[in-house]
Amino acid sequence: MKLRTIGLSIAAVILAAACGKTPAPASETAGATPAAPAAEEKVLNIYNWSDYIGEDTIKNFEKETGIKVTYDVFDSNEILEAKLVSGNTGYDLVVPSIQYLARQVQAGVFQPLDKSKLPNWKNLDPEIMARIAKLDADNTYAINWQWGTTGIGYNVAKVKAALGPNAPVDSWDLIFKPENISKLKSCGVAVLDTPQEILTAALKYLGEDPNSFDEATIRKGEALLTKIRPYITEFNSSEYINELANGDICVAVGWSGDVFQAQSRAQEAKNGIDIQYNIPKEGAAMWFDMMAIPKDAKHPNNAHLFLNYVMRPEVMAGISNYVRYANANKAATPLLDKDIVENPNITPPPEMMAKLFTFAVVPPDVDRLYTRIWTKLKTGK
Repeated sequence: MKLRTIGLSIAAVILAAACGKTPAPASETAGATPAAPAAEEKVLNIYNWSDYIGEDTIKNFEKETGIKVTYDVFDSNEILEAKLVSGNTGYDLVVPSIQYLARQVQAGVFQPLDKSKLPNWKNLDPEIMARIAKLDADNTYAINWQWGTTGIGYNVAKVKAALGPNAPVDSWDLIFKPENISKLKSCGVAVLDTPQEILTAALKYLGEDPNSFDEATIRKGEALLTKIRPYITEFNSSEYINELANGDICVAVGWSGDVFQAQSRAQEAKNGIDIQYNIPKEGAAMWFDMMAIPKDAKHPNNAHLFLNYVMRPEVMAGISNYVRYANANKAATPLLDKDIVENPNITPPPEMMAKLFTFAVVPPDVDRLYTRIWTKLKTGK
C-alpha cells in the first residue's frame, strides 16, 4: 500500500483533464482462466509497486495462458500518474492507490472493466468492495490488489535499549513525542516520503480530522512534525524494508506489509533481528491499492484474463501469503496463512477497524499546501 504524494504539475493535468510465493493452479481449476482471444497478441504489460507480488504468480500465469508478461515496478503514485496522464503508458494493467484512481477516473485515463469477462468477481468481499465503491462508484474501473495500514515498524531490541521495556510501541507517542523519538535518532528513524501519509497521521494523533482541508487544522499537524523533525534521520518509501531487516534503522513509519517483509527477510537471514509492526492504538490510515486498465491499453482482453486469474482464491491467497498484506478476496481467506488471519496488525479486529480512516481525494489548493509544508519540513527552507 502503498501510497505516495503527488506533484503539483501532475495534479493540474489531472484536474484539467477532468474538467474538459503463489501455487501453480491447473487450468481445469474451478473458475479457470479461459484461453486468450486469438485476435490479441499474447502479450501483457503490467506496472505494479515494488515487492508486491507472489514469487510464482507471473510464471504460473504465463505457463497456463501462453501470454508473455512484462512486469515493471515503481515506488510512487507520482511516477505512475505521470505515465497515465501522458496518454501513452505502454501498460495494460497498473496499480494506483484508491484516492489517486478516483481523480484519474475523472480525467478519463481508465477504461471500465468488462465484468462479463470476470466470473471470479464473485469471490470478492462485498464489505471491502463497498468501502472502495465510495471512490470508484459501482466498482466500475478497478479491483483491489491488496490493502493494508500505515503504522510503526520497529527493531524490538534497539527500541528497548533506547526507551526501556515500557516503550510505547503501540502508540504514535513513539514517534510524535519528542522525548521518545529524540532517543531513537541514534539508531535511525525513517518515515515515508509522502505528506498525506504523515500529516494525516499527525492530525489523527492530535484528535483532529485527518482528512481536514482546513489550513489552520493542517498547520497543527505541521507544527507537530516540525518539533520532531530534528530526530527523523531519513525520508524514504522503499529502502526502509531492507534497512529494518539489516538493523540499519530501528524505527520506520511505514506500510504494514513492507514491515512484515522486513521481518521475514531478517528471519531468513538468521541475523537475530526481531522486527515487529503495530497499528497505533489511536488509529491509522487504511489504504487500498487497485488494479485498473489504462484507456490506451493495447491488450485489454489479456488484462481481463489476468484480473480473473488473480481473483482465484488460491492465486490471491498465494500473493498475500508472500507479500504479507490483506486482500479483498473473501474466498481466499481459508487459504491464508494462519499468522496473517490471526495477526490483528494485518487483519484488524472490528474495534481497530473502527479507528482506521481512508484517505480523501485532496483538492488542488490542499495539495499545494501539503507540498509546501513537506518541502519546508524536509529541507528547512
